[in-house]
Amino acid sequence: MLSLMPRDAQQPLAYRMRPTTLEEFVGQEHIVGKGTALRKAIEQDALSSVILAGPPGTGKTTLASVIAEATKAQFTKINAVLSGVKDLKAVCTEAEQRYTSFKQRTVLFIDEIHRFNKSQQDALLPFVESGVVILIGATTENPYFEVNAALVSRSGVYLLQPLSTEHLVEILSRALTDARGYGGKIKMSKEALEHIATLSNGDARIALNSLELSILTLGKTITLPQAQALLKERSLRYDKSGEDHYNTISAFIKTLRGSDPDAALVWLFKMIGSGEHPRFIFRRMAIFASEDIGNADPRALQFVMSAWDAFEKVGLPEGEYFLAHACIYLAQAPKSNAVKCAMGGVRAAIKSAPTLEVPNHLRNAPVKGMKEQGYGEGYQYPHDVEGGVASANYFPIGMRQQDFYRPLPRGFEAEVRERLQRVKAMIRLIDNPLL
Repeated sequence: MLSLMPRDAQQPLAYRMRPTTLEEFVGQEHIVGKGTALRKAIEQDALSSVILAGPPGTGKTTLASVIAEATKAQFTKINAVLSGVKDLKAVCTEAEQRYTSFKQRTVLFIDEIHRFNKSQQDALLPFVESGVVILIGATTENPYFEVNAALVSRSGVYLLQPLSTEHLVEILSRALTDARGYGGKIKMSKEALEHIATLSNGDARIALNSLELSILTLGKTITLPQAQALLKERSLRYDKSGEDHYNTISAFIKTLRGSDPDAALVWLFKMIGSGEHPRFIFRRMAIFASEDIGNADPRALQFVMSAWDAFEKVGLPEGEYFLAHACIYLAQAPKSNAVKCAMGGVRAAIKSAPTLEVPNHLRNAPVKGMKEQGYGEGYQYPHDVEGGVASANYFPIGMRQQDFYRPLPRGFEAEVRERLQRVKAMIRLIDNPLL
């Protein structure tokens, strides 16, 4: 049994306080709570390959530390950032020799496994398949996108969640009383601990680092006002090119679609505070105005574009008003995806149509000879017809008349719906109300 790391009083607090047993492990009950499959596998030293995915500071490396203490297998750790194919093959070759000679398996912990390229991950695959190596891969990215599909299919995938404030307070309290931490020599109010936990954004490492900074700066007695004066800004977990970028913009769009302006503002200002470029946010709001509002409020797109133009003229920080203004407008506006549905229906109809030939009555007839061939024959000029609507089939030859655009009874689109019902009945000379 090999310990993952020595404990040294000179090491950072987060390093010293890393649990070595499941009893010390805080949080992630859905993965390692009593009776779960992973907990049983660790306790019985019967682990198979796993991939631990989740935000920083949620316990991925800590779980590896627990397994290192519990297993009778050889425990080896490498970092994907610092290791190449040569290093990986050397570790796997040693593992194969160890298994052949002593029937001892190797637990290989690869931190930031998503950093390995395809060839590096492919080099690992045969050893995982044969069972010579039990893989523990840790990643902050989505493993289904960033890890070799063959490795994922041969591993149990566990998704770790940000720790709750209560979990972080428990971790901080232990650090104050445990001999590996401050051994009861520090007096800190519960409110100060909760303040640190709240600002840590579910990350135990940030919480412990903040506690250590507070003690180094403020001394052995710390009150809430002191902690608030020292630690003012919440730590935001946001990578403008990583998964949280896509998760956050997804939450923003879905919240706008759900018509909750207050929650939408939360996601908006998370992105702004994390350095997201406002043009990206405006682009997504412009798309949303057509995709999810459309003619239910035709002013929505105009509003976003006007706000965007104002932002370009003013810039930050005052430009945040235009972002927030547009966000609130889109959230409260009536919603309709009728434009999007019409686009999908048209594409499907075009794909299945036997022909898209233009009927003679709709063809251009700029010369006499073309008119003699029947081009333009039968076309009625709508402005010459009472009501401005002529009875005609405007579809291609071979395509039946059908309703692609079906306005919903919401906002201004309710008026559009009523008008189109009348118009289409006149065009097709049948009672053909929109569904």
